[in-house]
Amino acid sequence: MSTDQTLTDGMHIIVDALKKNGIETIFGVVGIPVTDLARHAQAEGIRYIGFRHEQSAGNAAAISGYINQKPGICLTVSAPGFLNGMVALANATTNGFPMIQISGSSDRAIIDLQQGDYEELDQMNIAKPFVKASYRVNKPEDLGIALARAIRASVSGRPGGVYLDLTTEVLAAVMNKADADKTIFTVEDPAPKQLPSPASVDKALTLLANAKRPLIILGKGAAYSRAEDNIKSFIEATGIPYLPMSMAKGLLPDTHPQSAASARSFALSNADVVVLMGARLNWLLGHGKGKNWSPETQFIQLDIDATEIDSNRPITAPVVGDIYSSMEAFVKGLETIKIQSPQDWTASLDEHKAKNVEKMAAKLNTETSPLNYFNALRAIRDVLVDHKDVYVVNEGANTLDNARNIIDMYQPRKRLDCGTWGVMGIGMGYAIGAAVSSGLPVVAIEGDSAFGFSGMEIETICRYKLPVTILLFNNGGIYRGDGVNLHGDADPNPTVLMEAARYDKMIEAFGGIGYHATTEAEIQQALKAGIESGKPTLINIAIDPTVGTESGHIGNLNPQSIIKD
Repeated sequence: MSTDQTLTDGMHIIVDALKKNGIETIFGVVGIPVTDLARHAQAEGIRYIGFRHEQSAGNAAAISGYINQKPGICLTVSAPGFLNGMVALANATTNGFPMIQISGSSDRAIIDLQQGDYEELDQMNIAKPFVKASYRVNKPEDLGIALARAIRASVSGRPGGVYLDLTTEVLAAVMNKADADKTIFTVEDPAPKQLPSPASVDKALTLLANAKRPLIILGKGAAYSRAEDNIKSFIEATGIPYLPMSMAKGLLPDTHPQSAASARSFALSNADVVVLMGARLNWLLGHGKGKNWSPETQFIQLDIDATEIDSNRPITAPVVGDIYSSMEAFVKGLETIKIQSPQDWTASLDEHKAKNVEKMAAKLNTETSPLNYFNALRAIRDVLVDHKDVYVVNEGANTLDNARNIIDMYQPRKRLDCGTWGVMGIGMGYAIGAAVSSGLPVVAIEGDSAFGFSGMEIETICRYKLPVTILLFNNGGIYRGDGVNLHGDADPNPTVLMEAARYDKMIEAFGGIGYHATTEAEIQQALKAGIESGKPTLINIAIDPTVGTESGHIGNLNPQSIIKD
């Protein structure tokens, strides 16, 4: 026992542990029992970003983890605050983003007997089904080891969310500081490389060498791995065409000649060997079945998680390891296993690409009044080509689907969207997380419905003076704004919002800059001004309420009643 009688408490110990492990930012909403924890963190030089809702704070932490490859930290109060943050934590786990949610919790003895404590909830056990790991800390001397375990769980293997439950007792618990300092340490090699077996790499390359119509699908796992240099080398050395999944756009520029994105359906349905590179064969790829896939297609899958293999279709050549190490092995393997560029296949794809590009150009270049999705997004695209370093956040239904196809990306990890779950409400949290983590400009392209889930965070953006420009597509509805109440009374249709809403006035109320745009020229002038000013900006883009498709591109997932009212 140390003779130094200086005391500390649980709040200071966890802050010291966060600092020891290089945590620079906490995103959260304060209240009982974590308010002083946030104050101590700020006093110790950790930046605290305070939100209006815990879900947005969690989304900011999650996307910060994705961008930085270390866990983003979200701090919440107990019970309802914990549950709000859990939505983002579960989404982080589903998407493979490293994140730790730290929540205060009430008296364990009262909770366990269900005696009705303030915000009584068994938070640790509630979190377990939605995260990689869930821990509760009851003793202050365990705080350092608990954080270390949380960090390692969040970033190792497939990254994901971890819940850390800090009881009121442990936050207030007092112990000798010298003894407490001995319990805090820096986690060593929290995400060790997982090398693929040489035999699996050889089998995959041999299968590719014999393919006539090979195709590479890039997923956000490949983007997270920072393997873009080896991916580019492999794709260009082999001449194999590729398709980027949404958040993998920019691993290679979308303008790269080997991109098959504009002939996606043709490429998927005709490929004989498909390489899933950090992409999962889930609903976003039709589970590898149905009209867009040939039953004869063979698959190569590069994934860090062996349980992902054979999840929907048999994988002929699984390569289990982290994507960075696997791509190093693939590039090295080309020295002995030669893969010839599939020129006939590439020519066929190019023919289909040219036809589809021509069709899209007709949509993009058609002038309408009011605006529609296509001409408004073309105006945005033509500005962003001169701002290739900005982060693009995107959510909505039609706003998401059309922007994904129209807005080109040029750098990796710069497109941030609703990901695997397709969840709405990530927009402002992701925008704040990206701006805080990078210091770079952020452009958020939002549907009016999607924006509503986290729109109050524009006050957060203004309070912290973040370089975020929001482009809000306002067609006055969920999907579209022209629905009719079939009962005939004065209430709006379930999908109808307020067409005349002036969201630009909201940001002006908080000291930001608002624009109302009704033409392509007005969009471009406002977007250029927003990016160049570096000030919080919102552009309300009025588009035709009659445009838009029910559920966007995934209307097949939305069951329709056979009885028409």
